[in-house]
Amino acid sequence: MATWGSRGLRGSTLEELINYTNEKYRDEGLALIQKIPTPIKPINIDKESRHITLAYFDQKSTVDYIGAVQGIPVCFDAKECVNTTFPLQNIHEHQMTFMEAFEKQGGVSFIILYFTSLDEFYYVPFRHLLTYWNRGKGGGRKSFTYGELDKSFQVPFRHGAYVHYLEMLQKDLERR
Repeated sequence: MATWGSRGLRGSTLEELINYTNEKYRDEGLALIQKIPTPIKPINIDKESRHITLAYFDQKSTVDYIGAVQGIPVCFDAKECVNTTFPLQNIHEHQMTFMEAFEKQGGVSFIILYFTSLDEFYYVPFRHLLTYWNRGKGGGRKSFTYGELDKSFQVPFRHGAYVHYLEMLQKDLERR
């Protein structure tokens, strides 16, 4: 069980950039995407400051973001990677199950992956992620590398949006 302040809160810089981007999208009428809060169960609360000092994640969450882009339902997760190899253990089975079910209902699922050492963002379509996932489940490599990614899905910085993923979503839709 992950605790508050542990590895479970990595990625907050990426999430801040995505949140800012989503605000821009909302303000411009392009998309309405919401951050899904992770439910926590407070264990210790500092009585003076009223801050939570120890908590546990209460239940499994689905993905980080969900919403609609011009009438298209989308869900995605934000992931960071220090090295150029992304371990699939950073994606949980219940998240893969949710994204797959979301796609079966006509939605679009993906992850936004930030390679911090390269300062590069990538949109990874669910179908690509599923290929890597199935490879790992079948006894193969349980990670994927920067070199395996389709570089045409690199997310640009444009129009004041730090993680302007809408162009990559359009590309994903065109390639289906």
